[in-house]
Amino acid sequence: MKLNNLFYFFLASVLFISCEEEFLTEYPTSFITPDQIAAASAVNPDLQGGTVAGIYENIYKSGTGGTSNHDDFGQRGWDIATDMLSGDMVLGAKIYGWYSGYSELTFTVDYTSTRNYMPWRYYFRIVNLSNIVIEGLGGRDNVPDSDTGKHFLGQALTTRAYAYFYLTQLYQDGYDPSEPILPLYPDTKTPNVAKSTAAEVFAFIEADCQAAKSLLSNYTRSSVSSADKYVASTVLAYAYGAQGKWAEAAAESAIVVLDSGYRVVNRDEAVYSGGGDPVGGFNSVYNYSNSILWGTDLTTDSNMGLVSFWGKVDYYSYSYAAAGDGKIMDRGLYAQMRSDDVRAGQFLNLPGHPVDMYPLYKFYHEDRVFFGQRTVTADYFYFRYADMVLMHAEAQANLGNDAAAISTLEILLSERLDDTSYLAALSGQDLIDEIYLQTRLESWGEGKSYLAMKRNKATITRGPNWIDFAGDSFSYDDDKLSFEIPEAEIRDNPFINDQNE
Repeated sequence: MKLNNLFYFFLASVLFISCEEEFLTEYPTSFITPDQIAAASAVNPDLQGGTVAGIYENIYKSGTGGTSNHDDFGQRGWDIATDMLSGDMVLGAKIYGWYSGYSELTFTVDYTSTRNYMPWRYYFRIVNLSNIVIEGLGGRDNVPDSDTGKHFLGQALTTRAYAYFYLTQLYQDGYDPSEPILPLYPDTKTPNVAKSTAAEVFAFIEADCQAAKSLLSNYTRSSVSSADKYVASTVLAYAYGAQGKWAEAAAESAIVVLDSGYRVVNRDEAVYSGGGDPVGGFNSVYNYSNSILWGTDLTTDSNMGLVSFWGKVDYYSYSYAAAGDGKIMDRGLYAQMRSDDVRAGQFLNLPGHPVDMYPLYKFYHEDRVFFGQRTVTADYFYFRYADMVLMHAEAQANLGNDAAAISTLEILLSERLDDTSYLAALSGQDLIDEIYLQTRLESWGEGKSYLAMKRNKATITRGPNWIDFAGDSFSYDDDKLSFEIPEAEIRDNPFINDQNE
């Protein structure tokens, strides 16, 4: 995970333009070391702004997994892949085949496959960029003098924790605190290292998030793309939940649910209502103000098109879903929706197509014109307020606080169902199971079902509309549902020579 010299060249250019002449005389710009970056940042923390922006750009850009594959486009690409692995998103056809290996469950068991390399490369790229900022601002334990320095450091700690959290989920079959799973890189200077245990990796994530929350305590972001204290709390709550630390998960998710001022997407926004409804489609961070914890406002300058989440899922974008490779809802999951659930209206049969359950009324470009969106300006969501409502309810239910769990769940379901009275009869495991089901229904296409599958140690059964393994069941810790450490890491890192169990 070594820094690219081209990046140093870029930083050298920035320093040359931005710093005073005597500083440049003392530190030649032919090659910029991390120590020099740190020294420059101490003088002017604003120098880290470009790197922080680079972190956020990598979260949505294509090719950030190190390939030119058309399923390599940052976090939303992995949301699609993991939704398929969790059994909720079905590959409706194999015309182009980009996701066929997830449907066939072959990508994940072949450590030579680039699909194992891509998420490893993507998330460690985020780690590496985050480390540049963290190291440049004095490390996790430092508190910069300026608010600018504090806020950049807090954001970088949050994105590093985010990346490591997802790595724990993708590369360990099931949580075992004593199992060595990932190499920990706390800075840019640490060379190749052996795997740390899951407990050590999660402790690292927790420390990053706690420090970030403090550093971001007075930060008011100007864009939803920037990670603030509520994003840090969201990552931390997920990390606690993945370990079964339910009291901590309940307390951390409560910060978002009770204190943030955010809201759930209401029923009118959740489903297209016809007549050119402009507010639905999960396509604009502005239409869903105060419900999106973290996302990206994509514009024409973002230069997104064929290779994107929208291209893969939206029938109205010029790309694969419209051309026949639909990403559709599992029929078995759809059948579990109550008759009064407005989300049933998100998924429709497509006239003239042999497959059904297209998300025509959940994910759609606002113009709703076939092949209409060629340059993607529909936005990306990473975390929603509803995610933490469901996490808080799940944590309360696992603690045995059934009444509190039901009350929290009703925050969401009051906007999805006509009648929530059935919840009063649920308790114990039945209530936990209901929250898991509601997580799957609410978060379809958003990558959260995979995280919930692992937390709940669930067994998934594929519905009748799967091309592969229809009706077959898989345990959450089946090797087919997690990724292998890629061949390149085993080849290049002398301290890693085996797979996680």
